Amino acid sequence: MAPNRITQLFKIQYPIIQAGMIWNSGWKLASAVSNAGGLGIIGAGSMYPEILREHIQKCKKATERPFGVNVPMLYPDIDKIMAIIVEEDVKIVFTSAGNPKTYTSFLKEKGIIVVHVVSSVKFALKSQEAGVDAVVAEGFEAGGHNGREETTTFTLIPMVKEQLNIPLIAAGGIATGRGMLAAMILGADGVQVGTRFVASEESSAHRAFKEMVVNAKEGDTVLTLKELAPVRLIKNKFFEDVQSLYAKKPSLEQLKELLGRARAKRGMFEGDLEEGELEIGQISGLIHDVKPAAQILREMAAEFEAAKKEVQKL
Repeated sequence: MAPNRITQLFKIQYPIIQAGMIWNSGWKLASAVSNAGGLGIIGAGSMYPEILREHIQKCKKATERPFGVNVPMLYPDIDKIMAIIVEEDVKIVFTSAGNPKTYTSFLKEKGIIVVHVVSSVKFALKSQEAGVDAVVAEGFEAGGHNGREETTTFTLIPMVKEQLNIPLIAAGGIATGRGMLAAMILGADGVQVGTRFVASEESSAHRAFKEMVVNAKEGDTVLTLKELAPVRLIKNKFFEDVQSLYAKKPSLEQLKELLGRARAKRGMFEGDLEEGELEIGQISGLIHDVKPAAQILREMAAEFEAAKKEVQKL
């Protein structure tokens, strides 16, 4: 695979970034992806500050290759998290769910590469103006917290590419080498992969959740809770409870009360498949097994090269 703007920016072999998914992406997954030639990401969203420090330190011991930390800016203790990132000499930070202006200058002054995750052309351009080094444009297909615009990856990437000058990473619905090639043909310099890495051996997700992802079919995930923060979930009892509440035209307070606290941890990390919040992407319908992260990367890279040859014949 030829070097490009993303592999050169991060000093990695493959332009494949593992998403920083809450309750799924600890140091074991991040280091495994980085050791295999991609960019591993520790998901800080599910970690107290000192737990994040521990994961960063363990990741450093497990890999000599580049890795990053994803920081959703809507979470508490953001100042402490950023301080730890600087203290532990993390070289790459992906920010999401917030204003890129808030921390980009601070991080870049420390020599840190900054990437911001967006779901629209508008916020891609705002991120570029804020001085980030690259943008992740995430389509409606993606798991977890998602864009209210409901723009699909296939539509979003060329629209962002048309106006963006800095490197562009595509996310949402990408789990294979063919999907990676399609995204790059549309203008992406690399891809961010979440759902496929949830179903990896090194993912910190509960085994029961991994099996549910593997068994998911087309139509088993739905974007909901748009009034709070749009999130794509596997249909389960909790999801049906949300739907029942919507039928009563609930207030924001009623939705927040139903959601409560630690729903995502309960579902994805602790394995409560009925009452937990099970965040996953639409591409789960194409995932049929749990594999080592290194094998996932190798297979994606090989399929990418094979698909490229097929395209040349068209």
